[in-house]
Amino acid sequence: MAFDATNEVSDDALMVLYANGDPQAASQLASRHVSRVLALAYRMLNDRAEADDVAQDAMLRLWKIAPKWRQGEAKVSTWLYRVASNLCTDRLRKRRSTGLDDVPEIEDDAPSVETDIMTRDRAVALRNALQQLPERQRLAVTLRHIEELANPEIAEIMDISVEAVESLTARGKRGLAELLSDQKSKIGLET
Repeated sequence: MAFDATNEVSDDALMVLYANGDPQAASQLASRHVSRVLALAYRMLNDRAEADDVAQDAMLRLWKIAPKWRQGEAKVSTWLYRVASNLCTDRLRKRRSTGLDDVPEIEDDAPSVETDIMTRDRAVALRNALQQLPERQRLAVTLRHIEELANPEIAEIMDISVEAVESLTARGKRGLAELLSDQKSKIGLET
């Protein structure tokens, strides 16, 4: 298969090509999906190394399932998000036994320009607030408002109804608003 033609090939077709031994299909699938899976894992875990591990594990699982992939049953992206979110949940559960407070904060090396500082402070405040939400609310809010997925796709990833997604998202947004309410002036949301 010509490399430049892969942009027009569906994920399902790439899965079949990979299962039949085409390494370029694997490369194209990875380039399409790894960055978003990594971003989801980072937002859930707040740890770059663990997010890298989750993204790699999710992709390895995709490669293993390729020969058995049934086209039309699920989108590759949906399947990957579901696997990644389950892997993140497993890691978060393991952390609880060791204590979430023991996990070091990630330092940000952004330039010290005032606008960049404000942007960073907002991102840190949002990330910290997201970490305080219950896992399912955090996942629903992240998938909906950060990854910009539609509610039906989120419902499939989380294996719940669309109504449950809407409820989790609404409760998560209310929780974030409450958690961030005392920081509005600090992070530049009030004038």
